[in-house]
Amino acid sequence: MIRPVLTALAASLLVSVAGAAEAQTPATPAALQKIDYDRSETWLCLPGRKDACATDNTATVITADGRTTRETWAADPKAPVDCFYVYPTVSNDPSILSDMTANDEERRVVEQQLARFASQCRVFAPLYRQFTLTALRASMTGQPLPGGVPANAPRPDTGYTDVVDAWRHYLKTENKGRGVILVGHSQGSGVLTRLLASEIDGKPEQKLLVSAILAGTNLPVDPGKTTGLLKSIPTCTAAGQTGCVVAFATFRSNIPPPAGTLFGRPRGTGTERVAACTNPAALGGGPAPLDAYLATAANGQDPAGWVKGGTRIETPFAKVPGLLTGACVSRDGLNWLEVTVRADPADPRLDDIRGDVVAGGQVNAAWGLHLIDVNLVMGDLINLAGEQSRAWAARKP
Repeated sequence: MIRPVLTALAASLLVSVAGAAEAQTPATPAALQKIDYDRSETWLCLPGRKDACATDNTATVITADGRTTRETWAADPKAPVDCFYVYPTVSNDPSILSDMTANDEERRVVEQQLARFASQCRVFAPLYRQFTLTALRASMTGQPLPGGVPANAPRPDTGYTDVVDAWRHYLKTENKGRGVILVGHSQGSGVLTRLLASEIDGKPEQKLLVSAILAGTNLPVDPGKTTGLLKSIPTCTAAGQTGCVVAFATFRSNIPPPAGTLFGRPRGTGTERVAACTNPAALGGGPAPLDAYLATAANGQDPAGWVKGGTRIETPFAKVPGLLTGACVSRDGLNWLEVTVRADPADPRLDDIRGDVVAGGQVNAAWGLHLIDVNLVMGDLINLAGEQSRAWAARKP
């Protein structure tokens, strides 16, 4: 019966370059110095280290009748596979490219999107010189980019080449034949799409691929098929399948993607391809309950507002079983993961979630639920990572 009011987009929340999977051209002629990924400070997360991924993932489970229970969590130091993660557009650095210093925004995003995977895999998250949130805001409003660079200037390719260097360093020094799950969101998904296409698809490294999770992106596939841009890496259609991709972008069922949407169709790949939609909760298709892990104090959410008359939620995450369902939808040439909030005004649990991009008090429908793409299906992704890891290990020669 509680209906939270949607709040304005905070400066450090997750926003993406919708066409990040497209080829990019350096905006500056001077080559930047290569990053030495042998130095531990160039990584946000590394196995066995007390860093941004060594965080509290305890959750409070809130049932429809308002009852709460505590769900504990623990990392698995003997996890059989690895996760290699590339974070979305979060840097508030006052420049086109971010520096290699981890600030609060980089640390917060791995707490939300990666740390929980440590129950299934060793986690690796390189820092990279991404196209910043500062520059993205300027380009979206037609303002000059930092340094007076025109807003329509080609975006630098530096972030992608950094991630390639980090990936190659990981393979050389850490992999040792282990299976790998690639995890990305938004700009990170775009970078990983390029990496999959150039470094893995059809290459010897493909045998290491457990799966790839590409959230908040437009992965181009051929109509009616599971491949496209990635020629030999299909989208996942069954839980025991390995070497496949989960790709999706989320929208509310009552706010579908508008004509000017940023997600739901590929960009720069021609009209013959469509955007992949894989429901992590039902790889075979159809609607299914979503196992969400929602941040308890994000987007202006009041920790005391989850249950009417209830106690303040003290854990960093909350689960709301039965409140959310998801299904892939195809309409008007668009494909997206549609999220339905099944609220009951008669019960004491909150009746809505936060995650819309809001500007000037108005929801920007073009972005959908982009800010919480990963949170909405986090439990489903963790379960899938476990199933795929076991299946990959069983098939490994």
